[in-house]
Amino acid sequence: MKKRSFGISMFAAPIMMVCGLQAFGAPAGAQSPDAVGCSNRVLFGNYGFSIEGEILAGAVTMPLRGVAMTHFDGKGNLTQVDHVLVNGAPPASEWTSGSGPYTVNPDCTGTAQINIPGNPLSPLSLHFVVVRQGREIHTVVEANAVSSVGIKVE
Repeated sequence: MKKRSFGISMFAAPIMMVCGLQAFGAPAGAQSPDAVGCSNRVLFGNYGFSIEGEILAGAVTMPLRGVAMTHFDGKGNLTQVDHVLVNGAPPASEWTSGSGPYTVNPDCTGTAQINIPGNPLSPLSLHFVVVRQGREIHTVVEANAVSSVGIKVE
């Protein structure tokens, strides 16, 4: 029976390639999709939000619960309708409209402003993070203890 011998190069080449990638860093194409970064374009389409928290009005706090449907145009503008109960009371109209600008930073954090005609708290200033490659957004409203989670409508 004839013995087969494998040359060192058969094993050395793959090991050298792996070590080389580790030493010099993987090329950009081999990085995770999250490493590419974000921009306003990552938020595009309709997102359904669940909103909850408390409005802080001096010494008084009022619970807040609601839902919203927000449309992001991918260019830095949003429009939305929401139905929010404050202290258990329904809003004056069934759906309240709002609109404003948003900005998504390369690290997938961002800010938005929602102008709601007739709302004494308007404009609302939000900070957010975009996760799951733009399929989900988590927000917090400045000056209140209100947060929301939005999931892209697919």
